[in-house]
Amino acid sequence: RAIVVRRNSDDDISKRASLLRRDSVHGSFNGTIEVDEEANTITANGTKIQVIYASDPASLDYTEYGINNAIVVDNTGVWRDEEGLGQHLKAKGTSKVMLTAPGKGDLKNIVFGVNTDDITPEDTIISAASCTTNAITPVLKVINDEYGIHHGHVETVHAYTNDQNLIDNFHKGSRRGRAAGLNMVITETGAATAVAKALPELSGKLSGNAIRVPTPNVSMAILNLELDGKTSREEINTRQRQESLTGSLSKQIDYIYSHDAVSTDFVGSNRAGVVDGLATIVNEGSNGSSLILYVWYDNEYGYSTQVIRAVETMAGENLPVFPKH
Repeated sequence: RAIVVRRNSDDDISKRASLLRRDSVHGSFNGTIEVDEEANTITANGTKIQVIYASDPASLDYTEYGINNAIVVDNTGVWRDEEGLGQHLKAKGTSKVMLTAPGKGDLKNIVFGVNTDDITPEDTIISAASCTTNAITPVLKVINDEYGIHHGHVETVHAYTNDQNLIDNFHKGSRRGRAAGLNMVITETGAATAVAKALPELSGKLSGNAIRVPTPNVSMAILNLELDGKTSREEINTRQRQESLTGSLSKQIDYIYSHDAVSTDFVGSNRAGVVDGLATIVNEGSNGSSLILYVWYDNEYGYSTQVIRAVETMAGENLPVFPKH
């Protein structure tokens, strides 16, 4: 119904419409876009989107725009705890908040398809975790349910983000001040810790790190896992493929076995993650198996579909999905 932003220029709304019309990664918008500068609205394919300019979330009155009981999706990253995000609930016309980043404190971190049932009608603030957490948690659940995960490490090869600098400049984070388009940058990730909020049985079993690389979209998670049970490369691939086709996590997990697939092939993927079966490695040990899985994910579009699914559930407005498993 609406987006809330800061006004950056007199022609702010026209520039935002232009950014919607043409995207350097995802291509041109397939439809019509109309701008009403007087009413501050953008109409995309007949759907009117109210643009609200504000800097204080608590002072907004959504009812002025005919919006009641709104779910606010906060993707600013400014607040990640209940106290900060609670400012949205002080605004007139809001009822719930969804954070698009790992939540802090006791906030529920929801990976749709894995712990969806944790969403209750009483919840007012929840987190949709992160793109990486959504990509790896469904795959980890399948592996853990089937073989048991003793411990493991998650290494994310992640596309650079808007948080990084285009050229070398000061940044509060270590290494992130260096030019994003020229460097591979080692940085931290909270994905491994966040997994445990959706899959408590993996609490304390995973470590994680990240490498930001000079590509604008699509990332890869490398799961290095020590399993309790023994398995084989063929068995693992067969299980992941089956899950992607007919399993309860088929909307989250995709599977590919291709000698030519590269990162740009996954732009626009609506699954949380895509297992690359050709890259799967299994080493059998005396007590179990060592497994290395490679999982591609569109960290923009794939994650966005997961957020939408979670918002629909939070609103109690889930549309039917077929086939039903």
